[in-house]
Amino acid sequence: MSTVSETALFTPTKIGAIPVANRIAMAPLTRSRADMDGNHTPLAIDYYRQRASAGLIIAEATNISRQGRGYALTPGIYTDAHVEAWRPVTRAVHEAGGSIVLQLWHVGRVSHSNLQADGAAPVAPSAIQAGGNVFTLNGNEPPTMPRALATEEIAGLVQDYRNAATKAKQAGFDGVEVHVANGYLLEQFLRDSTNHRTDQYGGSIENRARLPIEVVTAVAEIWGADRVGVRLSPMSTAIGDTPLDSTPQQTYGYLAEQLGRLGLAYLHAIEGQTRSENAVAAFDYKALHASFGGAYIANNGYDRQMAIDAVDSGHADMVSFGRHFIGNPDLVERLRRDAPLFQAPGEAYYGGGAKGYTDFATLDAA
Repeated sequence: MSTVSETALFTPTKIGAIPVANRIAMAPLTRSRADMDGNHTPLAIDYYRQRASAGLIIAEATNISRQGRGYALTPGIYTDAHVEAWRPVTRAVHEAGGSIVLQLWHVGRVSHSNLQADGAAPVAPSAIQAGGNVFTLNGNEPPTMPRALATEEIAGLVQDYRNAATKAKQAGFDGVEVHVANGYLLEQFLRDSTNHRTDQYGGSIENRARLPIEVVTAVAEIWGADRVGVRLSPMSTAIGDTPLDSTPQQTYGYLAEQLGRLGLAYLHAIEGQTRSENAVAAFDYKALHASFGGAYIANNGYDRQMAIDAVDSGHADMVSFGRHFIGNPDLVERLRRDAPLFQAPGEAYYGGGAKGYTDFATLDAA
C-alpha cells in the first residue's frame, strides 16, 4: 500500500495548460440551485470556494443554450447575465488557490417541452423517445418526444457551443469540458442506438463522431486545445435509458483517437455505469486512454486506495470524485489523512438553499 509521501495522487502537475495542486478532481455535479433564467445563486460562490482544494474543479453541467436545457434550475452560459453570475465563482476559486473549468452541456432528447422556449419539442439526432424522468417545476416528468435536427440546423448548434465557450472565457474559467457523456446530445449522435440518421452525421462511426469532433474543434479554437477536456461514458445507460452503442470499444476508441489528434487537455471517462459500482470488465479503458494519448481523468466508484493505485500505475493522470465532494468540501485533506468521509443525504443533492449545499463541515471543524 502506498503512503501519502510515496503516492503521486497528492502532488501537483499540469493537465494540458492548467496547473493543478494535486491529482484529485471534483467531478461535475448538478445541484439545481440556479433560477429559471439560468443564473446561479450567490451561494455557489461559497460552495465552489469551499471545494477549491481539489486539484481541478469541473463545474456542474451548464446549458449552452435555452434549447440545451433538460432540467429545471440548472445554470446557463449563453448570456451576459450568466457571465456575471459565474464571475464571482471563478474569482473565489482562484483566490483560494484552485483551478476551475466549466462543463458545456446540451441535453438533446432528455428534456421536456415545458423547459423549452415556447413549449417546443426537444431536439435529437433522431426522433426516438428517451426514457426515465426529467426534473421540471412540476416535479419529475417523462421526457417529451423529441424532433430530429435538420442537417442545416447543425451549424447553428456548433455556433451555440462556440458562443458558450466564449462566455465561459469571459466568466474567468481556466478552461472547459465538452460533455459527450451520460446519454446527452453529443453522445446521442455518437451511439447507433440513438442516431438513425442517413446524412453525413449518421451511419458509420466516422459520421456519428462528426458532430462531437466539430464541436470540440470549435471550442478549441476559442480556448486553445490545451484548455479543453472531453467527458465520455462508453458503458453508461443511466440517463434517458440510453441503450449502448453496438460496438462501444470501436466507436469510443475512434472518437478518442480523433480527439487526441487535437492536443486536448484531457479525456475524462466515466468507467462503468453512472451512479453504480466501478466495473471495467466490459470495456477496456486502458485502450481508450492509449487511443487518446493524452492526459486521462478516471471517474466512477473510486475510493482512496483505488485512486492512489490508478495514478501510481499510470492508468490515470487524475481521478475525479463526485458525490464525496458534496458532503466533504475538504475531500482532498480527508483522503490525504485517510480520514472518514461523510455521506451526504440524497435529499440534499438537488434544489433548495444553503442546507445540504454549503453547510457541510470540514474535518477540522467537525
